[in-house]
Amino acid sequence: MQVIRGGVLVTPKGLRCGDVVLDGDQIVQVGGTYAQAADDQVFDATGCYVYPGFIDAHTHMQCWTGMDWTADSFETGTRAAACGGTTTIVDYCTQDKGMTLHQALDEWHKRADGTCIANYAFHMAIADWNETTREELPDIYEKGITSFKSYFAYDHLKLDDAQTMELLEEIGKFEGILCVHCENGALVDALQKRVLDAGIVGPEGHPLSRPSIVEAEAISRLMYLSELTGTRVNVVHCSTKEGLEQVRMARKRGVRVNLETCPQYLLLDDTRYFEQGDDGFAGAKYVMSPPLRKPMDIAALREAVEDGEIDQISTDHCSFNLHGQKDRSRGDFTKIPNGGPGVEHRPALIMTSFAEKLGPMDFLKLLSEGQAKVFSMYPKKGALAVGSDADICVWNPNVEWTISTKNQHQNVDYTPYEDFEVNGKPRYVFINGELAVRDGEPLDNKPGRYVARS
Repeated sequence: MQVIRGGVLVTPKGLRCGDVVLDGDQIVQVGGTYAQAADDQVFDATGCYVYPGFIDAHTHMQCWTGMDWTADSFETGTRAAACGGTTTIVDYCTQDKGMTLHQALDEWHKRADGTCIANYAFHMAIADWNETTREELPDIYEKGITSFKSYFAYDHLKLDDAQTMELLEEIGKFEGILCVHCENGALVDALQKRVLDAGIVGPEGHPLSRPSIVEAEAISRLMYLSELTGTRVNVVHCSTKEGLEQVRMARKRGVRVNLETCPQYLLLDDTRYFEQGDDGFAGAKYVMSPPLRKPMDIAALREAVEDGEIDQISTDHCSFNLHGQKDRSRGDFTKIPNGGPGVEHRPALIMTSFAEKLGPMDFLKLLSEGQAKVFSMYPKKGALAVGSDADICVWNPNVEWTISTKNQHQNVDYTPYEDFEVNGKPRYVFINGELAVRDGEPLDNKPGRYVARS
C-alpha cells in the first residue's frame, strides 16, 4: 500500500483531513487513519492539498499541421503535464480529408501508446463528413471516444452548417458531445486579405483579422444548431465577452452547452503582439487562434470564472518553437504556425491568479472535476474517492517560483508566461498508482495509459 498522510484532502464533498491509501491503481481509503504495515510506503503531505490528478481536456501533441510538427511529442508533452500536476490529457485525434475515422484513431494510438507519462484520452475531430464517416461513429464510440470536434474555420478542417447539424444529430443518438472551434472562417479569410492588403504583415495583424465578432457569431450559430438538434455542445477556448454573452443567452433558452476557456485568455492581452524582442518578432509567440483579446474581455471571463459559469479551464497546448518554426513566416502573419504552450503551467497560473477569489474546491472543479464530468471520466477521474483511479496530485501551495523557459519541461524554446511569479508546485504526482513526479521533477517511468470513456 501507498499512504499519503498529513495533507488537506480535496474531496467531492469538501475539504477533510486524514490518509489517502492507494492499492495498485485504485484509491481504497480517503480520510481516517490507516493502520499501516511494515512494508507500506508513506508520503508526507504536511502543508499540502491532496487533489485528484488534474485534467487538461484540450491539447494537440505530436500533431502535423501540413507545414510543421508541433514541438511537443506525446512523451515530452505528457511529461510536462505531469510535472505541473496534470495526470490526464484529452488530445484531439484529427481526421484529415480523405481519411477514415479508424485510420485517424490508429495513427494517434501509434503516436501515443507506450510513450506517455500522463494518461491520455482522445476527442475525435471530424474534417471529412460523408456516409463512411457517419457509419463509423458508433464503432468509434465503442472504442472509448465519447467527445467529438468540428471546426467553423480553417479550410482544410471546417464543416458547413448542414454538415455540423448532421454530425450533431448522429452523435446525439448515443449522448455524445461536440466540441467546436467557434470562428467564422469565411470572415477570417476575407479579413486576413484586407489586413495584408493594408500592409500589415507582422504578428500584430493576427488579432486585427480575427475580431471578437468573428467568435461571437460562430458561437451564436452553434448555440442554435445545438438547440435545433438537442445535442450537447462544448465551446472550446472562449476568448471574448461577446462570445460569453451568446452562451449565457443560450443557457437561458435551455441549450445544453458547456464552456471552456484557457489561461492565456485570463492573463494575457493583445498588446503582446507588439513585443519587439527576438529580432522584432517576439509577438509571434502569441499567434494562436482565437487571438489574445482586450482587457475588457479578460475582465469578463475572469468574472465568469469566479461566478462559476466556466465549466473547465484547459490549455489548447499546441507548441511551436519561435526559432525555426514561427519565425519562418516573417512578412505574412497568416503563415505563422498557430498555437502556444501551456500544459505544464496551467495549475500554478490559475491557483496564483485567482488566489484571492477562489479556493481549493473551485480549483478542483476548474482543473479536474469539470473536465472529468463533461467528458465522461467521472468519478474514475476527477474525484478523490474510494474506487477512483489512483491519479493524485499532492499540491504544495507554499513554493514560490518564477516560470521560465530555463526551468520548464515543455519541449519548446519559449513560454508565454516568462517571468510570471507563481505560488504552488506538486510535491508528489501519482499516475495509476505510480509515483511519476517528485517536487515538480519527473521520475524515469511512463505509467500513462489510454483512457477509454463511456
